[in-house]
Amino acid sequence: MQRHRVQLACAALIVVATAGWLGGYYQSAGGAMSQAADKFLGALSSEQLAKTRLAFDDPKRLDWHFIPKPERKGLQVKEMTEAQRKAAHGLLHAGLSEVGYDKTVAIMGLEAILHELEKNRKGGPIRDPERYYFTIFGEPKPNGKWGWSVEGHHLSLNFVVDKGKIISATPAFFGANPAIVKTDLPFGAKKGTQTLAKEENLAFKLLGTLTADQRRAAIQSDKAPADLRGAGAPQAPRDAAVGVKADSLTKEQREVLSSLLESYARNMPKEVGDAWLAEINKAGVEKVQFAWWGAAEPGVGHYYVVQGPTFVVEFVNTQGDSLNNPANHIHSVWRSLAGDFGLSI
Repeated sequence: MQRHRVQLACAALIVVATAGWLGGYYQSAGGAMSQAADKFLGALSSEQLAKTRLAFDDPKRLDWHFIPKPERKGLQVKEMTEAQRKAAHGLLHAGLSEVGYDKTVAIMGLEAILHELEKNRKGGPIRDPERYYFTIFGEPKPNGKWGWSVEGHHLSLNFVVDKGKIISATPAFFGANPAIVKTDLPFGAKKGTQTLAKEENLAFKLLGTLTADQRRAAIQSDKAPADLRGAGAPQAPRDAAVGVKADSLTKEQREVLSSLLESYARNMPKEVGDAWLAEINKAGVEKVQFAWWGAAEPGVGHYYVVQGPTFVVEFVNTQGDSLNNPANHIHSVWRSLAGDFGLSI
């Protein structure tokens, strides 16, 4: 039954989304999003439309979070027919690469594991792979400005499209609990499944290559913070970057750092991810810094930040999972220092 529910929740109509970088904007992917949004809205009843479509300037557009909130903006998957779910997933696919889409579906599917493991707990949050909400802000017209989001536990994706061009794709949050499925279970993902593998493993790899001097610059504390900074805030934290600088890394170390950043950028359509990386290069890749807090090995709380002039990436793994495996619960986010939600700083 659980596997069947996950299949229903994650039913998808594949929508090919391509993009092109031009003049500081993402092109073509915005057109694919507009078409997918139109198809999704056209599949809804008037009652569903009232939940799904809000004004572009509605304050709820900036109200994002990844915790299992009891109520959220938008229309949840549970309230959709199978055809509507396919249309919703068509929109979701338009905003992500194949890799990013697969991660998103896996994150939703992990809710089935949490539901089963926590079914005897009283007063806990609702765990449900169908409890993800889609919202459209404004009207997805070719010459208009509009936005959309999909959000639920451990997922928050937010986009703004202006005249067919994507002008914002942040905050982009992905989480995973359990980060690694460590037990054979009769439901959900198989033992060994690691939903955000590259985001964690490449950071450990980079840390492990650092010299003593580089580690002194990178490691900020032997204790990791409990969570991300600015969770739910409409704009990213503005703290100055800390840690070891990219220009003090070897060629091999810089390649690992590049691969780590790509593991986030490649969640988006290729050209959007390319544009994020191009912004980093234009601002000066040598200005990127990598900082670490907490343990230097998996299974103990750890946290890192990668930051440059245009962006900040945060990753934290300090919480235990539902089977009490320590540090097996990931929160990660990419944010724009030029302004999330298409709002200039």
